[in-house]
Amino acid sequence: MVNAPPPFIPGAFVGAEHHYRARVYFEDTDLSGIVYHANYLRYMERARSDMLRIAGIDQRAAMDAGDGSWAVTDLTIKYRRPARLDDDLLVVSTVEAVRGASVIIAQRILRGTDTLSGETLTDGHVTAAFLSPEGRPRRQPGGWADRFTAIMNGEKIPC
Repeated sequence: MVNAPPPFIPGAFVGAEHHYRARVYFEDTDLSGIVYHANYLRYMERARSDMLRIAGIDQRAAMDAGDGSWAVTDLTIKYRRPARLDDDLLVVSTVEAVRGASVIIAQRILRGTDTLSGETLTDGHVTAAFLSPEGRPRRQPGGWADRFTAIMNGEKIPC
């Protein structure tokens, strides 16, 4: 019998926050072992995608049905400290506002595995809009705004 590691669960909700774990690999860094600035956006994107998946927001099904897809329409980011090769990171995401066709999500990247002792490396705010296949803003599919509102309020996500 082969001993396999437990399944990797990168993200989970902790109240109104979504926590997503990541590790800095060599490919994420420049020659000095510091994370390249654009890779913080990748960590944030992965965390947002994981948050939506856990919340039951099926981006792929919406795309396949021709309903549309999410696009980042505004992004601000503040780099505070560098992440380095082999750091454990925690991306904390919170929904700040929900609109008919968009959502605003605040994100922090911490060095460490918890919000109490983790050092904040990066802060960001992302506005994502739901767009039709033609690229025009469109209301989110039915129930999605309710899910985002539940997340924002720290409530159980409706099924």
